[in-house]
Amino acid sequence: MSGLAAADLARAAAFVALMNARPMPDLIAGLTTRMSLFELQGAAFPLTLNDRDEAGNCYICRPSAAYIDYALEEIRHFARQPVLQRSMAGLIRACRPLLTASGLDHQVQINNWLFSTNPVPGLGAAEAGVIRDRLCAAHPARALVIRSLNEVADGATMAALKGAGFQMLPARRIWLYDGRSPARSRDIKRDDALLRDGRFEVVTRLSRADYDAAAGLYGQLYLQKYTPLNPQYQGLFLSEMHRAGLLDLIALRAPGGDLVAVTGLFESGLTLTQPVVGYDTSRPEAEGLYRRMMALSRQRAEAGGRFFNMSAGAAGFKKNRRARPVIEYTAVYTGHLSGGARRATAVIAGVLTRLGIPLLQRFDL
Repeated sequence: MSGLAAADLARAAAFVALMNARPMPDLIAGLTTRMSLFELQGAAFPLTLNDRDEAGNCYICRPSAAYIDYALEEIRHFARQPVLQRSMAGLIRACRPLLTASGLDHQVQINNWLFSTNPVPGLGAAEAGVIRDRLCAAHPARALVIRSLNEVADGATMAALKGAGFQMLPARRIWLYDGRSPARSRDIKRDDALLRDGRFEVVTRLSRADYDAAAGLYGQLYLQKYTPLNPQYQGLFLSEMHRAGLLDLIALRAPGGDLVAVTGLFESGLTLTQPVVGYDTSRPEAEGLYRRMMALSRQRAEAGGRFFNMSAGAAGFKKNRRARPVIEYTAVYTGHLSGGARRATAVIAGVLTRLGIPLLQRFDL
């Protein structure tokens, strides 16, 4: 399913209802947002509303957290280059007033499934224009935001949004594997062989305790090993999403009965994403738990003939498995806001394009 048809009304409505049925901290700790449904020509998108004064909010609903706080975390990769590290930290901090002036934190975000990557259904020029006009009328003081766009999977949609006046802000460099044309590198063959060794049971039916364990495994990797700035998914979120058919969960169970690894898969249009992945980081690296989870996800993309968006990071690992690097963008519209907000957004776009992209490419981030 592609194009606007991928924005299934029933699925989006079920997601919004689920998120509104519980206090958000019980589902995703550290996140503040208000959710509603945006319907368009028989399709629908989950919509989030956020205010500029929500300091400390998760980056999936707050651009300043993504472009400032998360970026400051990422410069840990330059610990061996202290001069460069200090220079980058200074540049990033200098951009905070620009983010404030842009008003992007005071936003309405379209197609926000509360994941780090939200595949965007295909939009044409007419749909992009309707989205802009309706949301500007309904939210005249808020910036319009659409995350997770890239030229490979979303080229036509990006062109339509640009035509409607949206600006493209580079966000990060992701890795995209084309499941439509499966590759067979040496590492892919080894990963597939690893899955066949029978060491762990692959399970898709989980108990209440399993969901909490899965959230703990995700936390070990994404919150403890990486950064607590990532979405803090709780066991309740995983159970509700899985039981509603909104998120596919696949886990590995050790002979003793404990879950040792988990992956959560989300499909939309031409793209499969893996918003949840985790494993027991205390177990021996030789067990290849991360490799197994990535292989299971890749195989799902191949079976469905989809792109597998492998997200950012672990460049060498993903490159060796025939994924290609592409720049991911966030589309923003501020044409209805003040001149100061428009100018600040334009400067941010320029800095990210002229400095951000070359740095991502130069240092293989």
